[in-house]
Amino acid sequence: MLLLLLLLLLILLVLLLLLLLLLVLPLLLLLLLVLLLLQLQLLLLLLLLLLQQLLLLLLLLLLLLLLLLLLLLLLLLLQLLPLLLLILLLLLLIIQLLLLLLLLLVLLLLLFLLLLRLLLLLLLLLLLLLLLLLQLLFVLLLQLLLLLLLLCSSSC
Repeated sequence: MLLLLLLLLLILLVLLLLLLLLLVLPLLLLLLLVLLLLQLQLLLLLLLLLLQQLLLLLLLLLLLLLLLLLLLLLLLLLQLLPLLLLILLLLLLIIQLLLLLLLLLVLLLLLFLLLLRLLLLLLLLLLLLLLLLLQLLFVLLLQLLLLLLLLCSSSC
């Protein structure tokens, strides 16, 4: 009889702990959802910043091409066309390399954000699964407690 009461007390303690977990875990899930939403805002902000940098780079390239055209006119007047073509090719190569580097940077940033989002979603899914299992355990322990109380009351 004493053993049965100790078992009932232990089950009650575990039920209280499970209830505490069941109350805290949804708050943690809500926090994760807020983090996901903030990450989406951060992604949009980063994309806008990136777009601004791209536009600035394009403006710079247009200015550079305008300067090249002015230089071309000047060199045409001075009959130095081969030198101008070499300079133009070199500048176009530098522009291509800069654009490629910028594109690589954008891709790395997007990959990092995607991995971060996947990690958060996975964590969210695991917490939901844990919440479901804890609820199931809570119900099972509650049923066991009721069964033991019934046995205790019938034996007394």
